[in-house]
Amino acid sequence: MPRLHLFDLDGTLLHGSAAPVEISRQLGLDTEIRELERDISAGRIGPPEYAVRVHTLWTELTAAHVEAAFEGAPWLEGIRETWAEIRSRGDYCAVISLSPSFFVERLEAWGAHAAFGSRFPDLPFTEPVDPEGILNASAKVKIMERLCEAFEVARADCVAYGDSMSDVELFAAVPVSVAVNADHHVVDLATYGYVGRDLREVYEIVRGDR
Repeated sequence: MPRLHLFDLDGTLLHGSAAPVEISRQLGLDTEIRELERDISAGRIGPPEYAVRVHTLWTELTAAHVEAAFEGAPWLEGIRETWAEIRSRGDYCAVISLSPSFFVERLEAWGAHAAFGSRFPDLPFTEPVDPEGILNASAKVKIMERLCEAFEVARADCVAYGDSMSDVELFAAVPVSVAVNADHHVVDLATYGYVGRDLREVYEIVRGDR
């Protein structure tokens, strides 16, 4: 049976950073985004409020800023190679992130079969954020279930990779999980742990685990 590999983005594929942080740096909003990151990490705000507030920060955001943020982000090494190997084995790989879909979906060009993020208005922003389009931790499980159906993969053949609180529910829903450069929320929940900067090494941990 094929396997479905489910990757988080912020703090997982991105080492020590998040898509909103990288985007905000392009606009000179480092201080502002750090404050928002602290608020959501501490549970003072949830994903919908975070999205509304970051949308307000990004009034000058353009597609060129997003492209520069994506290209300059601190990605783990070996992402394309890992996903190419997953594909060569007849397996599937997908990214599910709470970050904006206009950033996350760029990873399909790197070899992801699918990439899901929170839906923001088209750039440049002229419309408000629709809270219904903002993902949360529970949404990751629902998307996993949809992908299992689409790819004809059993939940028992899913592997999740993540680093923080937004991955807790997904880790609980699959049999194999890897905490990648993770915090205390998932370290004790994960099947395996990894600290480093190369996705090929992460994949090596689970490649023979069937």
